[in-house]
Order: sequence, then C-alpha cells, then structure tokens
Amino acid sequence: MSCLKDYYAEFSHNRLYPAFKELVDVTTTLEGLVEKKEGMEGSFPQHLTGVDIEHQQLIYDSATEGDPEFQRAMDLIVWSLPHLKKAIDEAINIYHFVEEHLDIEEVGIMPVYKQEGYWTVPDTRARLTYLLRYEVSLFSSSTERYRSLKTRVLETIQFETLHKTPETLKLEVIEKYHDLPNPAMYMCETDMDFPYESTLLPIAKRKLMAQLYS
Repeated sequence: MSCLKDYYAEFSHNRLYPAFKELVDVTTTLEGLVEKKEGMEGSFPQHLTGVDIEHQQLIYDSATEGDPEFQRAMDLIVWSLPHLKKAIDEAINIYHFVEEHLDIEEVGIMPVYKQEGYWTVPDTRARLTYLLRYEVSLFSSSTERYRSLKTRVLETIQFETLHKTPETLKLEVIEKYHDLPNPAMYMCETDMDFPYESTLLPIAKRKLMAQLYS
C-alpha cells in the first residue's frame, strides 16, 4: 500500500512514467504467479509419504501444502491485484486523455523511407520546443521481433523565438544537419501542460511509432 501511495502521488501530478510501466510489469508478474500456482507447488521440495504398489508410483506430499507462509503470500498476491489494477486504470485514463490532446503532423513533402528523420515535441510547461532526431530500430527475442524508437535531442528552441513555419524550420534543419538529405519530419502539437520527460514525450513516441506503421 505504501508503494501504491507513491504511484498515486505520481499520477496526481500527471507523471506517468516510469510508474505506469512498473505497475503493469508487477501486475503481469503477479497474475502469472496466480495462474501457475499449481505448477509452482509441484516444483517445490516434496516429502515421500508412501508407495502405490498397484500403479508403481511413489506418493509425495508437497512441502508447500498447508504451509502457512506460502499460503499467506498467495493470499496477499490475490488481495493486491484489484488494488494494482485500479491504479493502472487511473494511469490509463491519464494516458488516453493526453493522447487525445496530442497531434502529430507531417511537415512538407515526405519521403518513402520514414524510419529515420526529425521531429519537434513541445514542452509547454517550460515553453520550449525540442528538435529531435529519431530512428526506428529492430531487435529480436527468441520468438518475436520488436521495434523501438530512439530519439536524440539536437536543439531546444524557446517558444518566444520560434516564429518560423514548420516548412521553413524543416529547410533549416536540412541545411544544418547533412546526414539525411531528404528526411522525414514530423511536428508534435499539444496545449497540454503536462510533464515532458515523464508523460508528454513517452506518449508522443508511442503515437509517432503508431503513425509510422499505420
């Protein structure tokens, strides 16, 4: 409950990450433990209690059967899951609210290759616009392939000094940074006064990734 209070405190200040991800990871793990409870009990040390001659089997009594510590732990897990899911629901509501008030627009003529490019994301609280270089990278597990979006800050621009059109800014970026001669460029727009690092940027990254592969 102490940890949940800390998570709720983060959400009350509209700070989603890393609390949101931690909550989801913990809940997923605990749900998996509950689902595999029977398999877990079978994997614990067992006591030999007899022999079944007819079926030629040894009879074991699981060391966890009736173990009050084990049962207390499982009861605590089952009790905690609704509280964790309630906190996750609150985080999801914040996530969807921010996502609905955040738009990502293409700037100028877009190339066919969009896995690398430039991107602007505003920090409305600090009245800054971040110019970012983004790149989609692929990595694989033993069973699946995943995509991740890497970003790197190139510049920060004060709101008061940003009087250029998006197309003009794109031309200046092309002239200044020469690694992508015909780059994709996106502009993120929002009027939400939410924390940049812990909320706006992570949600914007997921929304850009979805747009790149829509």
